[in-house]
Amino acid sequence: MNLSYDLHTHSHCSDGKLSPAELVSLAKLNNVDVLALTDHDTIAGIPAAIAAAGDAITIISGIEVSTLWQGRGIHIVGLQIDIDSVELQHAVSQQAALRLQRAKTIAARLEKAGIKGAWEGALVYAQGGAIGRPHFAQHIIDVGYAANFAQAFKRYLGAGKIGDVKSEWPSITSAVSWINAAGGIATLAHPDKYGLTRTKLYALLQDFADAGGRSIEVVSGNQNADVTKKLQKAAADFSLLASCGSDFHSPDNKWQSPCVMSLLPKNCPAIWDFW
Repeated sequence: MNLSYDLHTHSHCSDGKLSPAELVSLAKLNNVDVLALTDHDTIAGIPAAIAAAGDAITIISGIEVSTLWQGRGIHIVGLQIDIDSVELQHAVSQQAALRLQRAKTIAARLEKAGIKGAWEGALVYAQGGAIGRPHFAQHIIDVGYAANFAQAFKRYLGAGKIGDVKSEWPSITSAVSWINAAGGIATLAHPDKYGLTRTKLYALLQDFADAGGRSIEVVSGNQNADVTKKLQKAAADFSLLASCGSDFHSPDNKWQSPCVMSLLPKNCPAIWDFW
């Protein structure tokens, strides 16, 4: 039986728009069989996703950990994690503190730039979850400083702008160790989205594999066939398993939806065959 997998999605517990239950409902509509909730640096939404899924969908407990590698932000997804792991819970608390400090700095910078109520506005959109740049972007749109998300990031929140605040994220080695301690499989998220040369990508993969990472996302959303082929070869070169995910955040993004992504090549060693 061929199952439909989406192993990278977000809820409003991080920077997604839907609640975990709403995400599961949309996944059901899209005929997803196996869904991983991988919110940024938090596992808060997983119990609600499991409760909403019932017997209709298999929920994979996951997380997307923010790390720093050679001065560049890199995301490591953990799949099949034990959310009761003491080591993982401690790590999540550390990440939450870093995210809170980062959000406060962004808010202060936006206020200084004349965008009033940045903290309060972002807080509303975070819906009790961690505040991220998308929440600030929505506030920037609301108060008329940008027409849409793309403009908000281009003017205020993107690389090199006032809202681009770097955090002292942990190393890849630390993130992988937390995931492994929780019994999960560490997966390099969306490798093609970092804008790395082949040499840099292979250096990253070497460090990731040396740290105990076991998988990369060969498919992330809808991507060019040449990208899939490149990442399939990279995975094979480092004996890494292949994962796939939509990286779904919001139904407002028409090109994004649970399980809407390019096909994982059939000859890839799929991650779900090894858990």
